[in-house]
Amino acid sequence: LCGDLTDAEKELYKAIQAGDVSEARTLLNRVRIECLDEHGMTPLQHAAYRGNYDLCKLFLECGADVNSHYHDSGYTALMFAGLAGRADVVSLLLEHGASTTAVNSLGRTAAQMAAFVSNHDVVAIINNFLPREELEYYARPQGLDKEPKLPASLVSPLYQLIVRTNIHPVRVALYLQEKRELLDQSAKVERVLNLLCEKQMKAAEPNEMLALKFHHLAFLLRTCCKF
Repeated sequence: LCGDLTDAEKELYKAIQAGDVSEARTLLNRVRIECLDEHGMTPLQHAAYRGNYDLCKLFLECGADVNSHYHDSGYTALMFAGLAGRADVVSLLLEHGASTTAVNSLGRTAAQMAAFVSNHDVVAIINNFLPREELEYYARPQGLDKEPKLPASLVSPLYQLIVRTNIHPVRVALYLQEKRELLDQSAKVERVLNLLCEKQMKAAEPNEMLALKFHHLAFLLRTCCKF
């Protein structure tokens, strides 16, 4: 129940307010990680609201629900982090499965809330995010395929390219120069980028921005291979 807190849980919320990671850690074995204050906010949501990366990381490692939605107005931890303008916290939450499509009582997503307060760097991170599992899918043989579409060794370098927010041609070219393995197997990489682009466009809620990004990266990869 909202606001039904033990003394230890009340102390935990005080520690979060003070930004005291050490005190919060000592209290964790005496509290419910999903306890709710009077507004329906979890410890993780409070930490995200305050933009405290270390506390968010601590709670996530202890199994906190990144998509808890019991807040009075339906705000999620990602929405709070977006409003706080903390890019590192936003990235951390996304990496732990935070939903980018969840909406609050106003029908607004985390990206829309961040845009409302002009935290455009956060908006870019959310809109450019792709769960790593979606890329890893292509590193496993599917259906009648005997070989995966993407060698497992290319997942990490390609994923780092995909989640970049700066995709200026010069920046991408320099990255590809550093990660020569992507150029050495450019045909496979380009095919996967095109498949990702197609998947985004055919989704129930198409992400045109992300689809365009994949198309752009595939074009730059193909161009770099000519030199």
